[in-house]
Order: sequence, then C-alpha cells, then structure tokens
Amino acid sequence: MGIPAQSVCTAIREDIVSGVHERGSRLTEEQLARRYGVSRVPVREALRTLEAEGFVVTRRHAGACVAEPTEQEAADLLEIRMLLEPLGAARAARRRTEAHLKVLRGLVRLGQERARLGEGEGEDLRSLGAWFHETLAQASGSPGLTALLTQLRQKVAWMYAVDPPAAPAESWAEHGAIVDAVARGDAERARALTAQHAERATGVHRLRFGSRTTGVRTSQHAVNIPGGRN
Repeated sequence: MGIPAQSVCTAIREDIVSGVHERGSRLTEEQLARRYGVSRVPVREALRTLEAEGFVVTRRHAGACVAEPTEQEAADLLEIRMLLEPLGAARAARRRTEAHLKVLRGLVRLGQERARLGEGEGEDLRSLGAWFHETLAQASGSPGLTALLTQLRQKVAWMYAVDPPAAPAESWAEHGAIVDAVARGDAERARALTAQHAERATGVHRLRFGSRTTGVRTSQHAVNIPGGRN
C-alpha cells in the first residue's frame, strides 16, 4: 500500500515549519518524492493541501515554492489566535468530557512541578504547553475550530521563535486556572482567562524574518517517512 498523501503532507509541513525547506525555496515533485520515498502522486496532492493552508504558493515559471509571509501576515496570525483560543476555551467549558479534564489536569500538574523545580529545558515546557492547548482545543467539541487552531499553532511556530517565559510557574498557574474554569463549566471565565494568557504569551514571540529576524531554524534529522506510517 502506498503512503497516503496526508502523511506526505504532514512530513513536508513539519519540514517547512522547522526550516528544512526554507522560505521561498522551490518544491519540485520529483525532489520531494525522492526525499520522502514516495511517488509523485501523493506529493502533488500534499502540495495542493499545503497551498490551501498557506504554507506553499505556486509561482509562474517556478512552480510550487515555500511561501514567504510578510510581517503583517505574521502579526495577523497572532491576533487571530488570540481571538480563537478564548472561543475554544469557552466551548470546552460547555462540552469537555471527563477524559479531557483528566488529561488537562495531568498536564498542569506536570508543568507546574517541572516549572517549580526548575527541571527540564524550555523546550520540554513548550512541548507540554503545546499539548495542553491542543487538548483544550479538542475539548471544545468543534472539529473545525480544533483544526483551525492546530494550523494556527503550526504557522506561528514557523514564523516565530518563542522565548521561555520569565516566570514559567506563573504561566502554568494560569493554565491551572483555565482548567478549573473549564471543569466548573464557567465559559465566560474560561474565555477571559485564556484571553489574558494568550495576550501575555504573545510578548515572548520573536519574528524569524524581516527587520527582527533571528534566522530560520534548520534540521539535520532524517525525515524519510517510516514504513509504519503507511
């Protein structure tokens, strides 16, 4: 069985976000098919999906290329995320399941413990934070909203470097307060707390390109799709 276009799309997207495929670089079907060990058919489908998502553009005489978002487009993404994340939290307060709450509380306990003890690198806490917000979005019971928030987080990770919070314990205390509001079914408090949290989090984002560039991160890791993803 061939590797599905969705798996190829995920692999290409991850490589765009990590900087393996640099902004503005060409993405030829032949090269991508060889890189990921697939035929050109799933690559072609993946590129169409990535173009619809805004990661890829088609240019005359050049074909598919990695998009080059402007500073304004990058700023717009943060603003949109600040509007949608509170909406997701409010819906989660109405629709969450006990399974969602169990995962959210577990993540908060782990995040608070690591932040308090100073354990783990900033990347560990960022990964926990991403998992927390992904679970919170899923708890909204709205697949469309969850998909939008997932795509926004991926694009923000592509366009911005994120500094560790100055006070990680406070950040995780905010996560805990959000979960408490969600558990009580208090949609308005969950919305307000998430809006405050998102606004504060925006301050640690640094644009990777333009006048405030910090450089695009590159990766030397193998990116061939494992056979288990068939």
